[in-house]
Amino acid sequence: MSDTQTRIDQLVKSNPIVLFMKGNASFPMCGFSGRAIQILKACGIDPKTVTTVNVLEDEEIRQGIKEYSNWPTIPQLYVKGEFVGGSDIMMEMYQSGELAQVLGPQA
Repeated sequence: MSDTQTRIDQLVKSNPIVLFMKGNASFPMCGFSGRAIQILKACGIDPKTVTTVNVLEDEEIRQGIKEYSNWPTIPQLYVKGEFVGGSDIMMEMYQSGELAQVLGPQA
């Protein structure tokens, strides 16, 4: 595993909720990242409790996360070390009630 993959793995496994996004929870820098934050808020998650990783600040992470998850787009949500998906999947899961279940008691 490369250094970048190791860094990503440690982030994902050591934080309950991790969102790799463009920008941060206070200032999303793309519509999809903004939507991901809004979906988490709608599930009752305080954005301050989410570990966000701004991929625009680190090109290695930006490319590495796509390899790590085998998923081509950003944002990417991880809950309890498991890849959940991007904003479209988050929206589908939110609408079905599944995302609140995945997020657990903090939701």
